Amino acid sequence: MAKDVDLSSREWLDIVFEGKNKDFGAYELRNESAKRHNKSVIFTLIGIIIVSALAWGWNRYNTYMTEKRLAEEKARQEALAKQMEKELEEELEEEPEYIEPEKEEVLQEEVQNSQKVTELNIVADELVKEPPKTQEQLKEDERQVGAVDEDKGTNDITKDVVKVEQIVVPEVKPKEEKKEEPKPEPKPKEEEVFKSAAHMPSFPGGDAALMSFINKNIKYPQVAQDNGVQGKVIVQFVVEKDGRVGEVKVARGVDKDLDREAVRVCKMLPKFSPGRNAVGDPVRVWYTLPVTFKLQGVN
Repeated sequence: MAKDVDLSSREWLDIVFEGKNKDFGAYELRNESAKRHNKSVIFTLIGIIIVSALAWGWNRYNTYMTEKRLAEEKARQEALAKQMEKELEEELEEEPEYIEPEKEEVLQEEVQNSQKVTELNIVADELVKEPPKTQEQLKEDERQVGAVDEDKGTNDITKDVVKVEQIVVPEVKPKEEKKEEPKPEPKPKEEEVFKSAAHMPSFPGGDAALMSFINKNIKYPQVAQDNGVQGKVIVQFVVEKDGRVGEVKVARGVDKDLDREAVRVCKMLPKFSPGRNAVGDPVRVWYTLPVTFKLQGVN
């Protein structure tokens, strides 16, 4: 029977409270439960719709304000660019101010002097107050004129005397061109020496051949033997791109004689197989080599 009855229906409620006091609050609560559930669902949906609408509206508002700010900034930049372009065009269009060259002031007196013309009047003999000069008087006048300096005048009234000043221009010796001293050529920049490489340098024959070469060529310093000095000298040297041994230095020494001997032997090393980077190009690499000095019978 329970399978045929809807548990939320009023029939099911009557079956449950059959023979019981229906005036008690439980019956009313059960009777109104369906309505309460429906209201709860409706209010929940309404709340979700309102919150979604507010979120959507806020998102749209932020988008609108962002687009507005971008549009205002773009308009401001365009206006600024147009203003700068306009100012530049105005500057280019402006004609340079014409400055009239100053005219040299010429004194009125000089103009008058330059325009002087000596007039020669021809009159009758009876109108001449002074009698004409004789030949002797003319010769005497010529002698007097010859004795007068040229800058004081001449008896030829048709000519103006012009005093010419001689300007001596000192000889200017040509300047000796300074020979530019040849600039020293810049020293080529040394390539970087790497502490490690994709492919480290290797001695022909391997480490065993390297140790054999060291043992054959090393000479234990006599002073160190007499003083019982022994130990391990750490030597570092650069293996160049062509495999030869370059700079040699002592990274950790023991004794100056032992250090000197270790450096000497490392400088004698033949060519290595050079180190190479990831693409296979040879590079300069530091190589570290320990050289051990051990005396027999000494711990």
